[in-house]
Parts: sequence; structure tokens; C-alpha cells
Amino acid sequence: MKLKYIVFLLYLLVSLPLFLFLKIEVTVWISFFVNYMLITIISYYHLNIEKTFSPFLSSYIVFVYLFFLVAPMIQIDAMSLGSSKFPNNFPYNSYEVIYTNGLIFIFNMLFYAFYMFFKKRVFKKQMTNESTSKHYSTPFLIVLLLLVCVTIGYFNYDFIIDEFQRSTYRKSGESVSSLLIRKKVLFFVPLGAIVIAHTYLKRQKRITNNVILIFACLIIFLVILILFKNPLIEKRNALGPIYITLIFIFTPKLINNNSKFFLFMFISMVLLFPFASAFTHVDATFQELVNNPKIVIDFFVQSGGITRVFSTLHYDAFPNILATVDYVSNFGFSYGYQLLSALLFFVPRSFWAEKPNSTGEMIGNYLIDDYGFVYSNLSNPIVSEGYVNFGLLGLMIMAILLAYFICKFIFWLNSSDKLKATIAFYFSVHLIFLLRGDFTNGFSYFIGAIVGIVLIPRLIDKFISFSQKKSKVN
Repeated sequence: MKLKYIVFLLYLLVSLPLFLFLKIEVTVWISFFVNYMLITIISYYHLNIEKTFSPFLSSYIVFVYLFFLVAPMIQIDAMSLGSSKFPNNFPYNSYEVIYTNGLIFIFNMLFYAFYMFFKKRVFKKQMTNESTSKHYSTPFLIVLLLLVCVTIGYFNYDFIIDEFQRSTYRKSGESVSSLLIRKKVLFFVPLGAIVIAHTYLKRQKRITNNVILIFACLIIFLVILILFKNPLIEKRNALGPIYITLIFIFTPKLINNNSKFFLFMFISMVLLFPFASAFTHVDATFQELVNNPKIVIDFFVQSGGITRVFSTLHYDAFPNILATVDYVSNFGFSYGYQLLSALLFFVPRSFWAEKPNSTGEMIGNYLIDDYGFVYSNLSNPIVSEGYVNFGLLGLMIMAILLAYFICKFIFWLNSSDKLKATIAFYFSVHLIFLLRGDFTNGFSYFIGAIVGIVLIPRLIDKFISFSQKKSKVN
């Protein structure tokens, strides 16, 4: 049996308990099932019909399935055990859940329709007319990038040491702008350098002094990247795209078609991560688990292991849409004002005192004020980002724009420009974070990655070319 059929069968089998055994009101059950049928149709197209490698659509499907189906259905089912509130303290109301599912259905339908349209009508022609791009892989460029990366490490040495020593729960003393420049721009430069060095080595037919030199540079780039991007310094949502991109660079055959990538993301996000999170809460030593594995089973039975995981703020995307709809019903639409916090993220708040908070923080404060919640740094999915700005129209615009840019990145992914291909693949994993929101963080972090991975190496390359031309003229 081909992998694509196995993967689709796995998807269907995992879904069975969701709709057969969870105790949910019939009308609410139907609203989730309608969305499930639509995302299943998209999954079937992606796995069995689509020929183009589109890791973006895999990530989109996995996100919708996990955050808009699995998590909220388990949360609602768990309410029969006592509490009638979601993880963000927003109270359950069947009408509001059905309404939110309607918004999600419209978003998914429009996204899929325009994904097909842009892919076939707009970017298909561009794919056939793509010109050959340069490889950015001269030894001098690679050595210069090494000097740049070492310089970045040198001037950020104290910051890195402080990050290693700082508790996860203690806020950094750095300003938001400084953190963004350091962690989301400069610390990404080694990844672009890795792409360029790896491209150079792949093109070489025999071992030369330059090959040995560049191989050594590649190893140093990897060490620097791990120093810059590791669990002690960076959050998981930022590390995932980086290390999965490294897999794509060095062993692309593992995840270079729709079935393989979908399987990787589905198992990682839907199965492994929830089980791993539940397992880490088992109150027992490693030796006790080895001697008596039944401890794990007893823990899951007594504490509702997976249910407990899905009732955490890691899976608050759906209830945050509910809260956003409720916020809009009380205060109205922002008419684009909320988007300014994302589109003008680079403007420091010290220069713009009236700069809007991110939508996640705004809704978090609303939940604190009106529903007795205690935490303001929340996610806010792209569905509600569109809704809070322009209502249904904003939601539709977001769906269309997302489809357009994903198709644009499919074009980049197939480009002969390895930097563009790399940032496109990086985006396919980062897409989970962007879809979960909020939009300000998802957008600004990705722009920073583009600057670090693509723009800075290109500028250095252009500087070298300009210097060489100027020296020839003289």
C-alpha cells in the first residue's frame, strides 16, 4: 500500500474516537463534523491528488485539525466532569461555539478555493518562466559570513550568557526591539550561511582545499546556530521551524513530499506532543517507571492525561476566537487599527505611545477584566484577527491573502535560489505559529527570519560583487 493511503487512513482512524465517543450536544457535534468533512476533503486532495510539494497545506490541515477540532471537542467533552469554562476562562455556550465553527468553515472554504485558484491561474505560469538564480556560494562569501557570525556572537556574548542563566519565568531586561533584532534577525544569519555553504559543497565534484575550508565553515556555522538557537535561549515554537528546516537542508528525502511531511507533522503535533506533555506530568522517577510501567496507565486513568493536556493554554486557539467574537459584540470592530501592531511592529513604543497592543494581549486583558482570567499573553488565531478588524469581510480577506502568500511560497520553494527555497520551507513550519497567533508575533518573527536568512547574506554578496566590479574599473 502506498504511503499516501496509509497516511490518509491514519488520519481517519485517529478521528474516529473524536466523533464516536465524546459527549457533546448534537447541534455542536454537527457543527464540528461539518468542519471535519471540509478539512478531510482538503486532506484527500493534498495527499492523493496534489502533485506539487506543498508543506504549507500539510501544516494548515494539521493546525485546523488539532486546534479547531481535536482540542475544542475534548475541552467541551471534559466540561461534563464539572467546569463549564474553556482554558481561557471563557464560559461555554453552544450557540457561540456553533457560530465560531461557522466562521472557521467560511475561512477554510475560502482559503481552499483561492489556494486552488492562485496555484493554477497565477503561479503556474511563473513556475514555468522562472529564471535561473545565482547560488550565493563563493568561498569568499562563505568566509565573510563566518566572520559576520563570529562578530554577532562576540558582541552578544553577555546577552547569551544571561539567557542561559535566566530562569524561563523571569522576564528579560532587554527591550522588545532589542530582543527582536538579536533573537529574530541576527541569530538567524548562521542558518542562511549554512544554506550557502551546503550548496557550495553539493556542487563540488572532488575534494580541494576550498572544499575542506568550507566544510570546516559549515561545522562552525552549525555550532554557532545551536549556540544561538537552543531550548535554554529560545522557545519551542521558534526552535521547531529551525531544526525541521535543517532536516530539509541535509536529508530532504525524509520530508520532501506531501505524504512524508504530512505524516511527520501529524504524528509530531497530534500524537507525540500531547502524549509527551502528559507523560512529563507523571509523578514518578525514571527508575520507578522502569520497575512499574503501570504507573503511567494509572496516571492517565486517574488524571485524564490527554484531556488534561488539551485543557491547557497550549490549545486555547478556539476559545480565544470565542472571546474575540464576544469582545467585538461589546466594543465593535477595530477597522484595521489592530493590524497596525503587526504591520508597524518595528516602530518602538517609546516613539509611538498609542501603538495598539497585540490582539492576543488585548483579548487577554478583556478576559481578565470581564471573566476573571489571570493571564494576558494569549494566542489569537488568524481567523479572529480578521474578524476583530473588519468582521466577516476581514475574515474573508485574511483567508484570501493567506492562500495567495502560501502559493507564492510554493513558487519560492521550487526556486533555484536556495535562500528563497529555505525561507519558504521555514515558513511552512512557522505557519503553525502564525495561524495560532497572535498575528503581531507571527508576522514580525517571520519578517525577522527573512532578514536574517535571506536579506543579510544577499547584502553581503552584493557588497562583494560591487567591490569586485569597482576594483576592476580602477
